[in-house]
Amino acid sequence: MYMRSIVLIILATITLEVYPQADRKFVRKGNGDYKDGNFQQAEVEYRKALEKDPGSFRADYNLGNALYRQKQFDAAAARFTGLAENGKDKQKLNRYYYNLGNTQYENHKYQESVEAYKNALKNNPGDMDAKHNLQLALRMLNDQKQQKNQDKQQQNKDQQDKKNKENKDKQNQEQQQNQQQQQQQENGNKKPSPQPLNQKGQISPEDAERILQALENEEKDVMKKVQERKERVQKVQVDKNW
Repeated sequence: MYMRSIVLIILATITLEVYPQADRKFVRKGNGDYKDGNFQQAEVEYRKALEKDPGSFRADYNLGNALYRQKQFDAAAARFTGLAENGKDKQKLNRYYYNLGNTQYENHKYQESVEAYKNALKNNPGDMDAKHNLQLALRMLNDQKQQKNQDKQQQNKDQQDKKNKENKDKQNQEQQQNQQQQQQQENGNKKPSPQPLNQKGQISPEDAERILQALENEEKDVMKKVQERKERVQKVQVDKNW
């Protein structure tokens, strides 16, 4: 919260600076809109000022502030970066880099934020706000790295768990297939069992056929024996014919 209050105060103070120049009309109008909280209209006025004077660092800088207030952090960072690359005055460079650091911080780009604050301090080593915000950015950068490491570890764990599950499922599938093959082999080696009676207590047609055939064979044997016995009796009677 302390950082946010510093960011807003510093930006507002710098934004409201006005110097006599060809773009002053639009800059002044933009500053009024900015002060009233109408940052979108302030952006429009600052862009008009830049059309009149493309080299107006005040209009360019204030435009970056208006974009920042609208949370257009990438666009704001591009403005401050361009000003810093072309700037030579240390006081102005301190402001450019400081606001660039604030913008990158709000955009969760903590590494870029740290570098910007360091550059702000290079141009003004006594900037206590930059020192304070640099400490906050370093803390957030460290937390961000730790979170990334934790996320990576969790991702690796999830991938390993998934791989272990796939391997286990594969082993279970292979085990089931082996059991099925073993069961099929055991069934193939078993002797066929007698046909059971049907639900009505009757034997199957195949068994009935075998039983009838056996009875017929048995009857033939009996008839044959009877016939042989008759023949022996007849022979005996002939021999004993008185």
